[in-house]
Amino acid sequence: MNPLFTAVPLGLVAAGGVVYAAAYPRSQLFGPTICRTPSPRDLALTFDDGPNPAITPQLLDLLARYDARATFFVIGRFVRECPGLLRELEARGHVIGNHSETHPNLFWLGRASLREELGRCQDRIASVLGAPPVLMRPPFGVRNPFVNGVAREVGIRSVVMWTLIPRDWLERPVEWLIRRMQPIAGRATQAQTGTPRATGDVICLHDGDHRHLNGDRSRTLKALEYWLPRWRDLGLQFVTISAGDGPSLAAGGAA
Repeated sequence: MNPLFTAVPLGLVAAGGVVYAAAYPRSQLFGPTICRTPSPRDLALTFDDGPNPAITPQLLDLLARYDARATFFVIGRFVRECPGLLRELEARGHVIGNHSETHPNLFWLGRASLREELGRCQDRIASVLGAPPVLMRPPFGVRNPFVNGVAREVGIRSVVMWTLIPRDWLERPVEWLIRRMQPIAGRATQAQTGTPRATGDVICLHDGDHRHLNGDRSRTLKALEYWLPRWRDLGLQFVTISAGDGPSLAAGGAA
């Protein structure tokens, strides 16, 4: 047999495995992540790419209306511009996580660049709040084999992914986004009427735009205005992510 006929399929399989490990939110091949909550009644609201002066204050008021706490994965360079907003996030009972300094695709970074991206964001948050975060979410949800190890070195205990990302950054009608968020309600209803699920959802939304401050995320606000009371009426409770919700980086993972 021509070796090429074997090498090409094997190469495609290997490439597919790398893509799966790097970008699939539930993949554990590049190290452990948190992508679910421990209870089917617990819904973790998470927000990326803030803090954003144009949206985050309105979002905080909306969450307070439903006594909802969330986890915010913030960008270091925006923390530098909006330290007061970061303090308000913490003061209102929300959890802060690391979303890198400048929001690059981490897949292409080596150890030194990863340490700079994650470490600088850790330092910026610590300079405002007095302590660095213990959670991080990689930009675009993409990792490489070094991310978990470097994250552990800078004091991060857990990498957080998601069960649902409705792509709220796309400029689509609010009705489209509402439909994209419907699986949360569907699974909650199924848990009430059918076989109970063992775990709950983590939804990844955005209160900012990683390209610039003051990005328009008004569609996300409007979709949440629709869903928060309906999720609550389905018996879901809004929880923050804890490093204890899943495997710790200290327990192992890619170095």
